[in-house]
Amino acid sequence: MLNEERIKLMTRMASYEEHEGRRNMAIGNYFRSDYIGFQVMKSIISATLAFAIVLGIVVFYHFETVMKEVYQVDLLETGRKLLLAYAIFTGIYTFICYIVYSYRYNRAKKSLKKYYSHLQELAELYEEDSRR
Repeated sequence: MLNEERIKLMTRMASYEEHEGRRNMAIGNYFRSDYIGFQVMKSIISATLAFAIVLGIVVFYHFETVMKEVYQVDLLETGRKLLLAYAIFTGIYTFICYIVYSYRYNRAKKSLKKYYSHLQELAELYEEDSRR
């Protein structure tokens, strides 16, 4: 005989596995520090590329001015300013990414705990049916 409660639970679990469960299970395979560290490293690389692209666009946009003043500019001071701007940009971006990925990891773990409790409940329902 079909158990209606068990079918509802299995349908809910299958829906979870189909949608957000795949991403959460992939996140759940990592330790917290490994997941967040890997994501932050990817964010630092992305921030570096974004900074370089924006800097390149600005230089090309003002190319004539840059070429006229290239010998009059204090290169050491300009380098310091660019390095400071890069450090600030990357630091803020990394901090925001750390918060976002910490939140995602915690949410995924909480969701997986709920999923595993549903699995336990389903196993108990099967055990209860087998006793009958």
